[in-house]
Amino acid sequence: MNNRNDIEQLFKANYERMYRFAVAILHDDDLAHDIVHDVFASLLDNTSDSAVTESYLLRAVKNRCLNHIRDCGIHQRVENRYFIENDEYNTEDWPDEETITKIYALIQSELMPQARRVMELRFSDGLQFSKIANLMQISESAVYCHLSNALKTIRQKLINNG
Repeated sequence: MNNRNDIEQLFKANYERMYRFAVAILHDDDLAHDIVHDVFASLLDNTSDSAVTESYLLRAVKNRCLNHIRDCGIHQRVENRYFIENDEYNTEDWPDEETITKIYALIQSELMPQARRVMELRFSDGLQFSKIANLMQISESAVYCHLSNALKTIRQKLINNG
């Protein structure tokens, strides 16, 4: 199912129903739009020749919505643990100047421009996820993904380099 014309026809025939279904689950228009587009993007990447039905598309939307809801629960736990919003923290746990310099160098050399901008807006400017999403015209889940992947990359590089 990698014929662009077939996928375009599926898109035209099923987009509205898939979008309404995603909105009903998520209660977020932009996120529903992103998820439906992700389903169609995955069809473009899929090299399988299997027939794609309306029920398959709706099931794919439902699964992606449920994955997002599950990830939001994870997101809350990560945010509560790593993105401290108050002043109740121990400054002795903060890295020394040399480590901070390494982190900034890694941000500049290892991250893609969009992830670098998200990191800057979050940690330098102190913006919330929703404000970053609005400013960069991306979804909040994309902001979270950029931050999560950037932090994984930086942690892994720091671990590998001692």
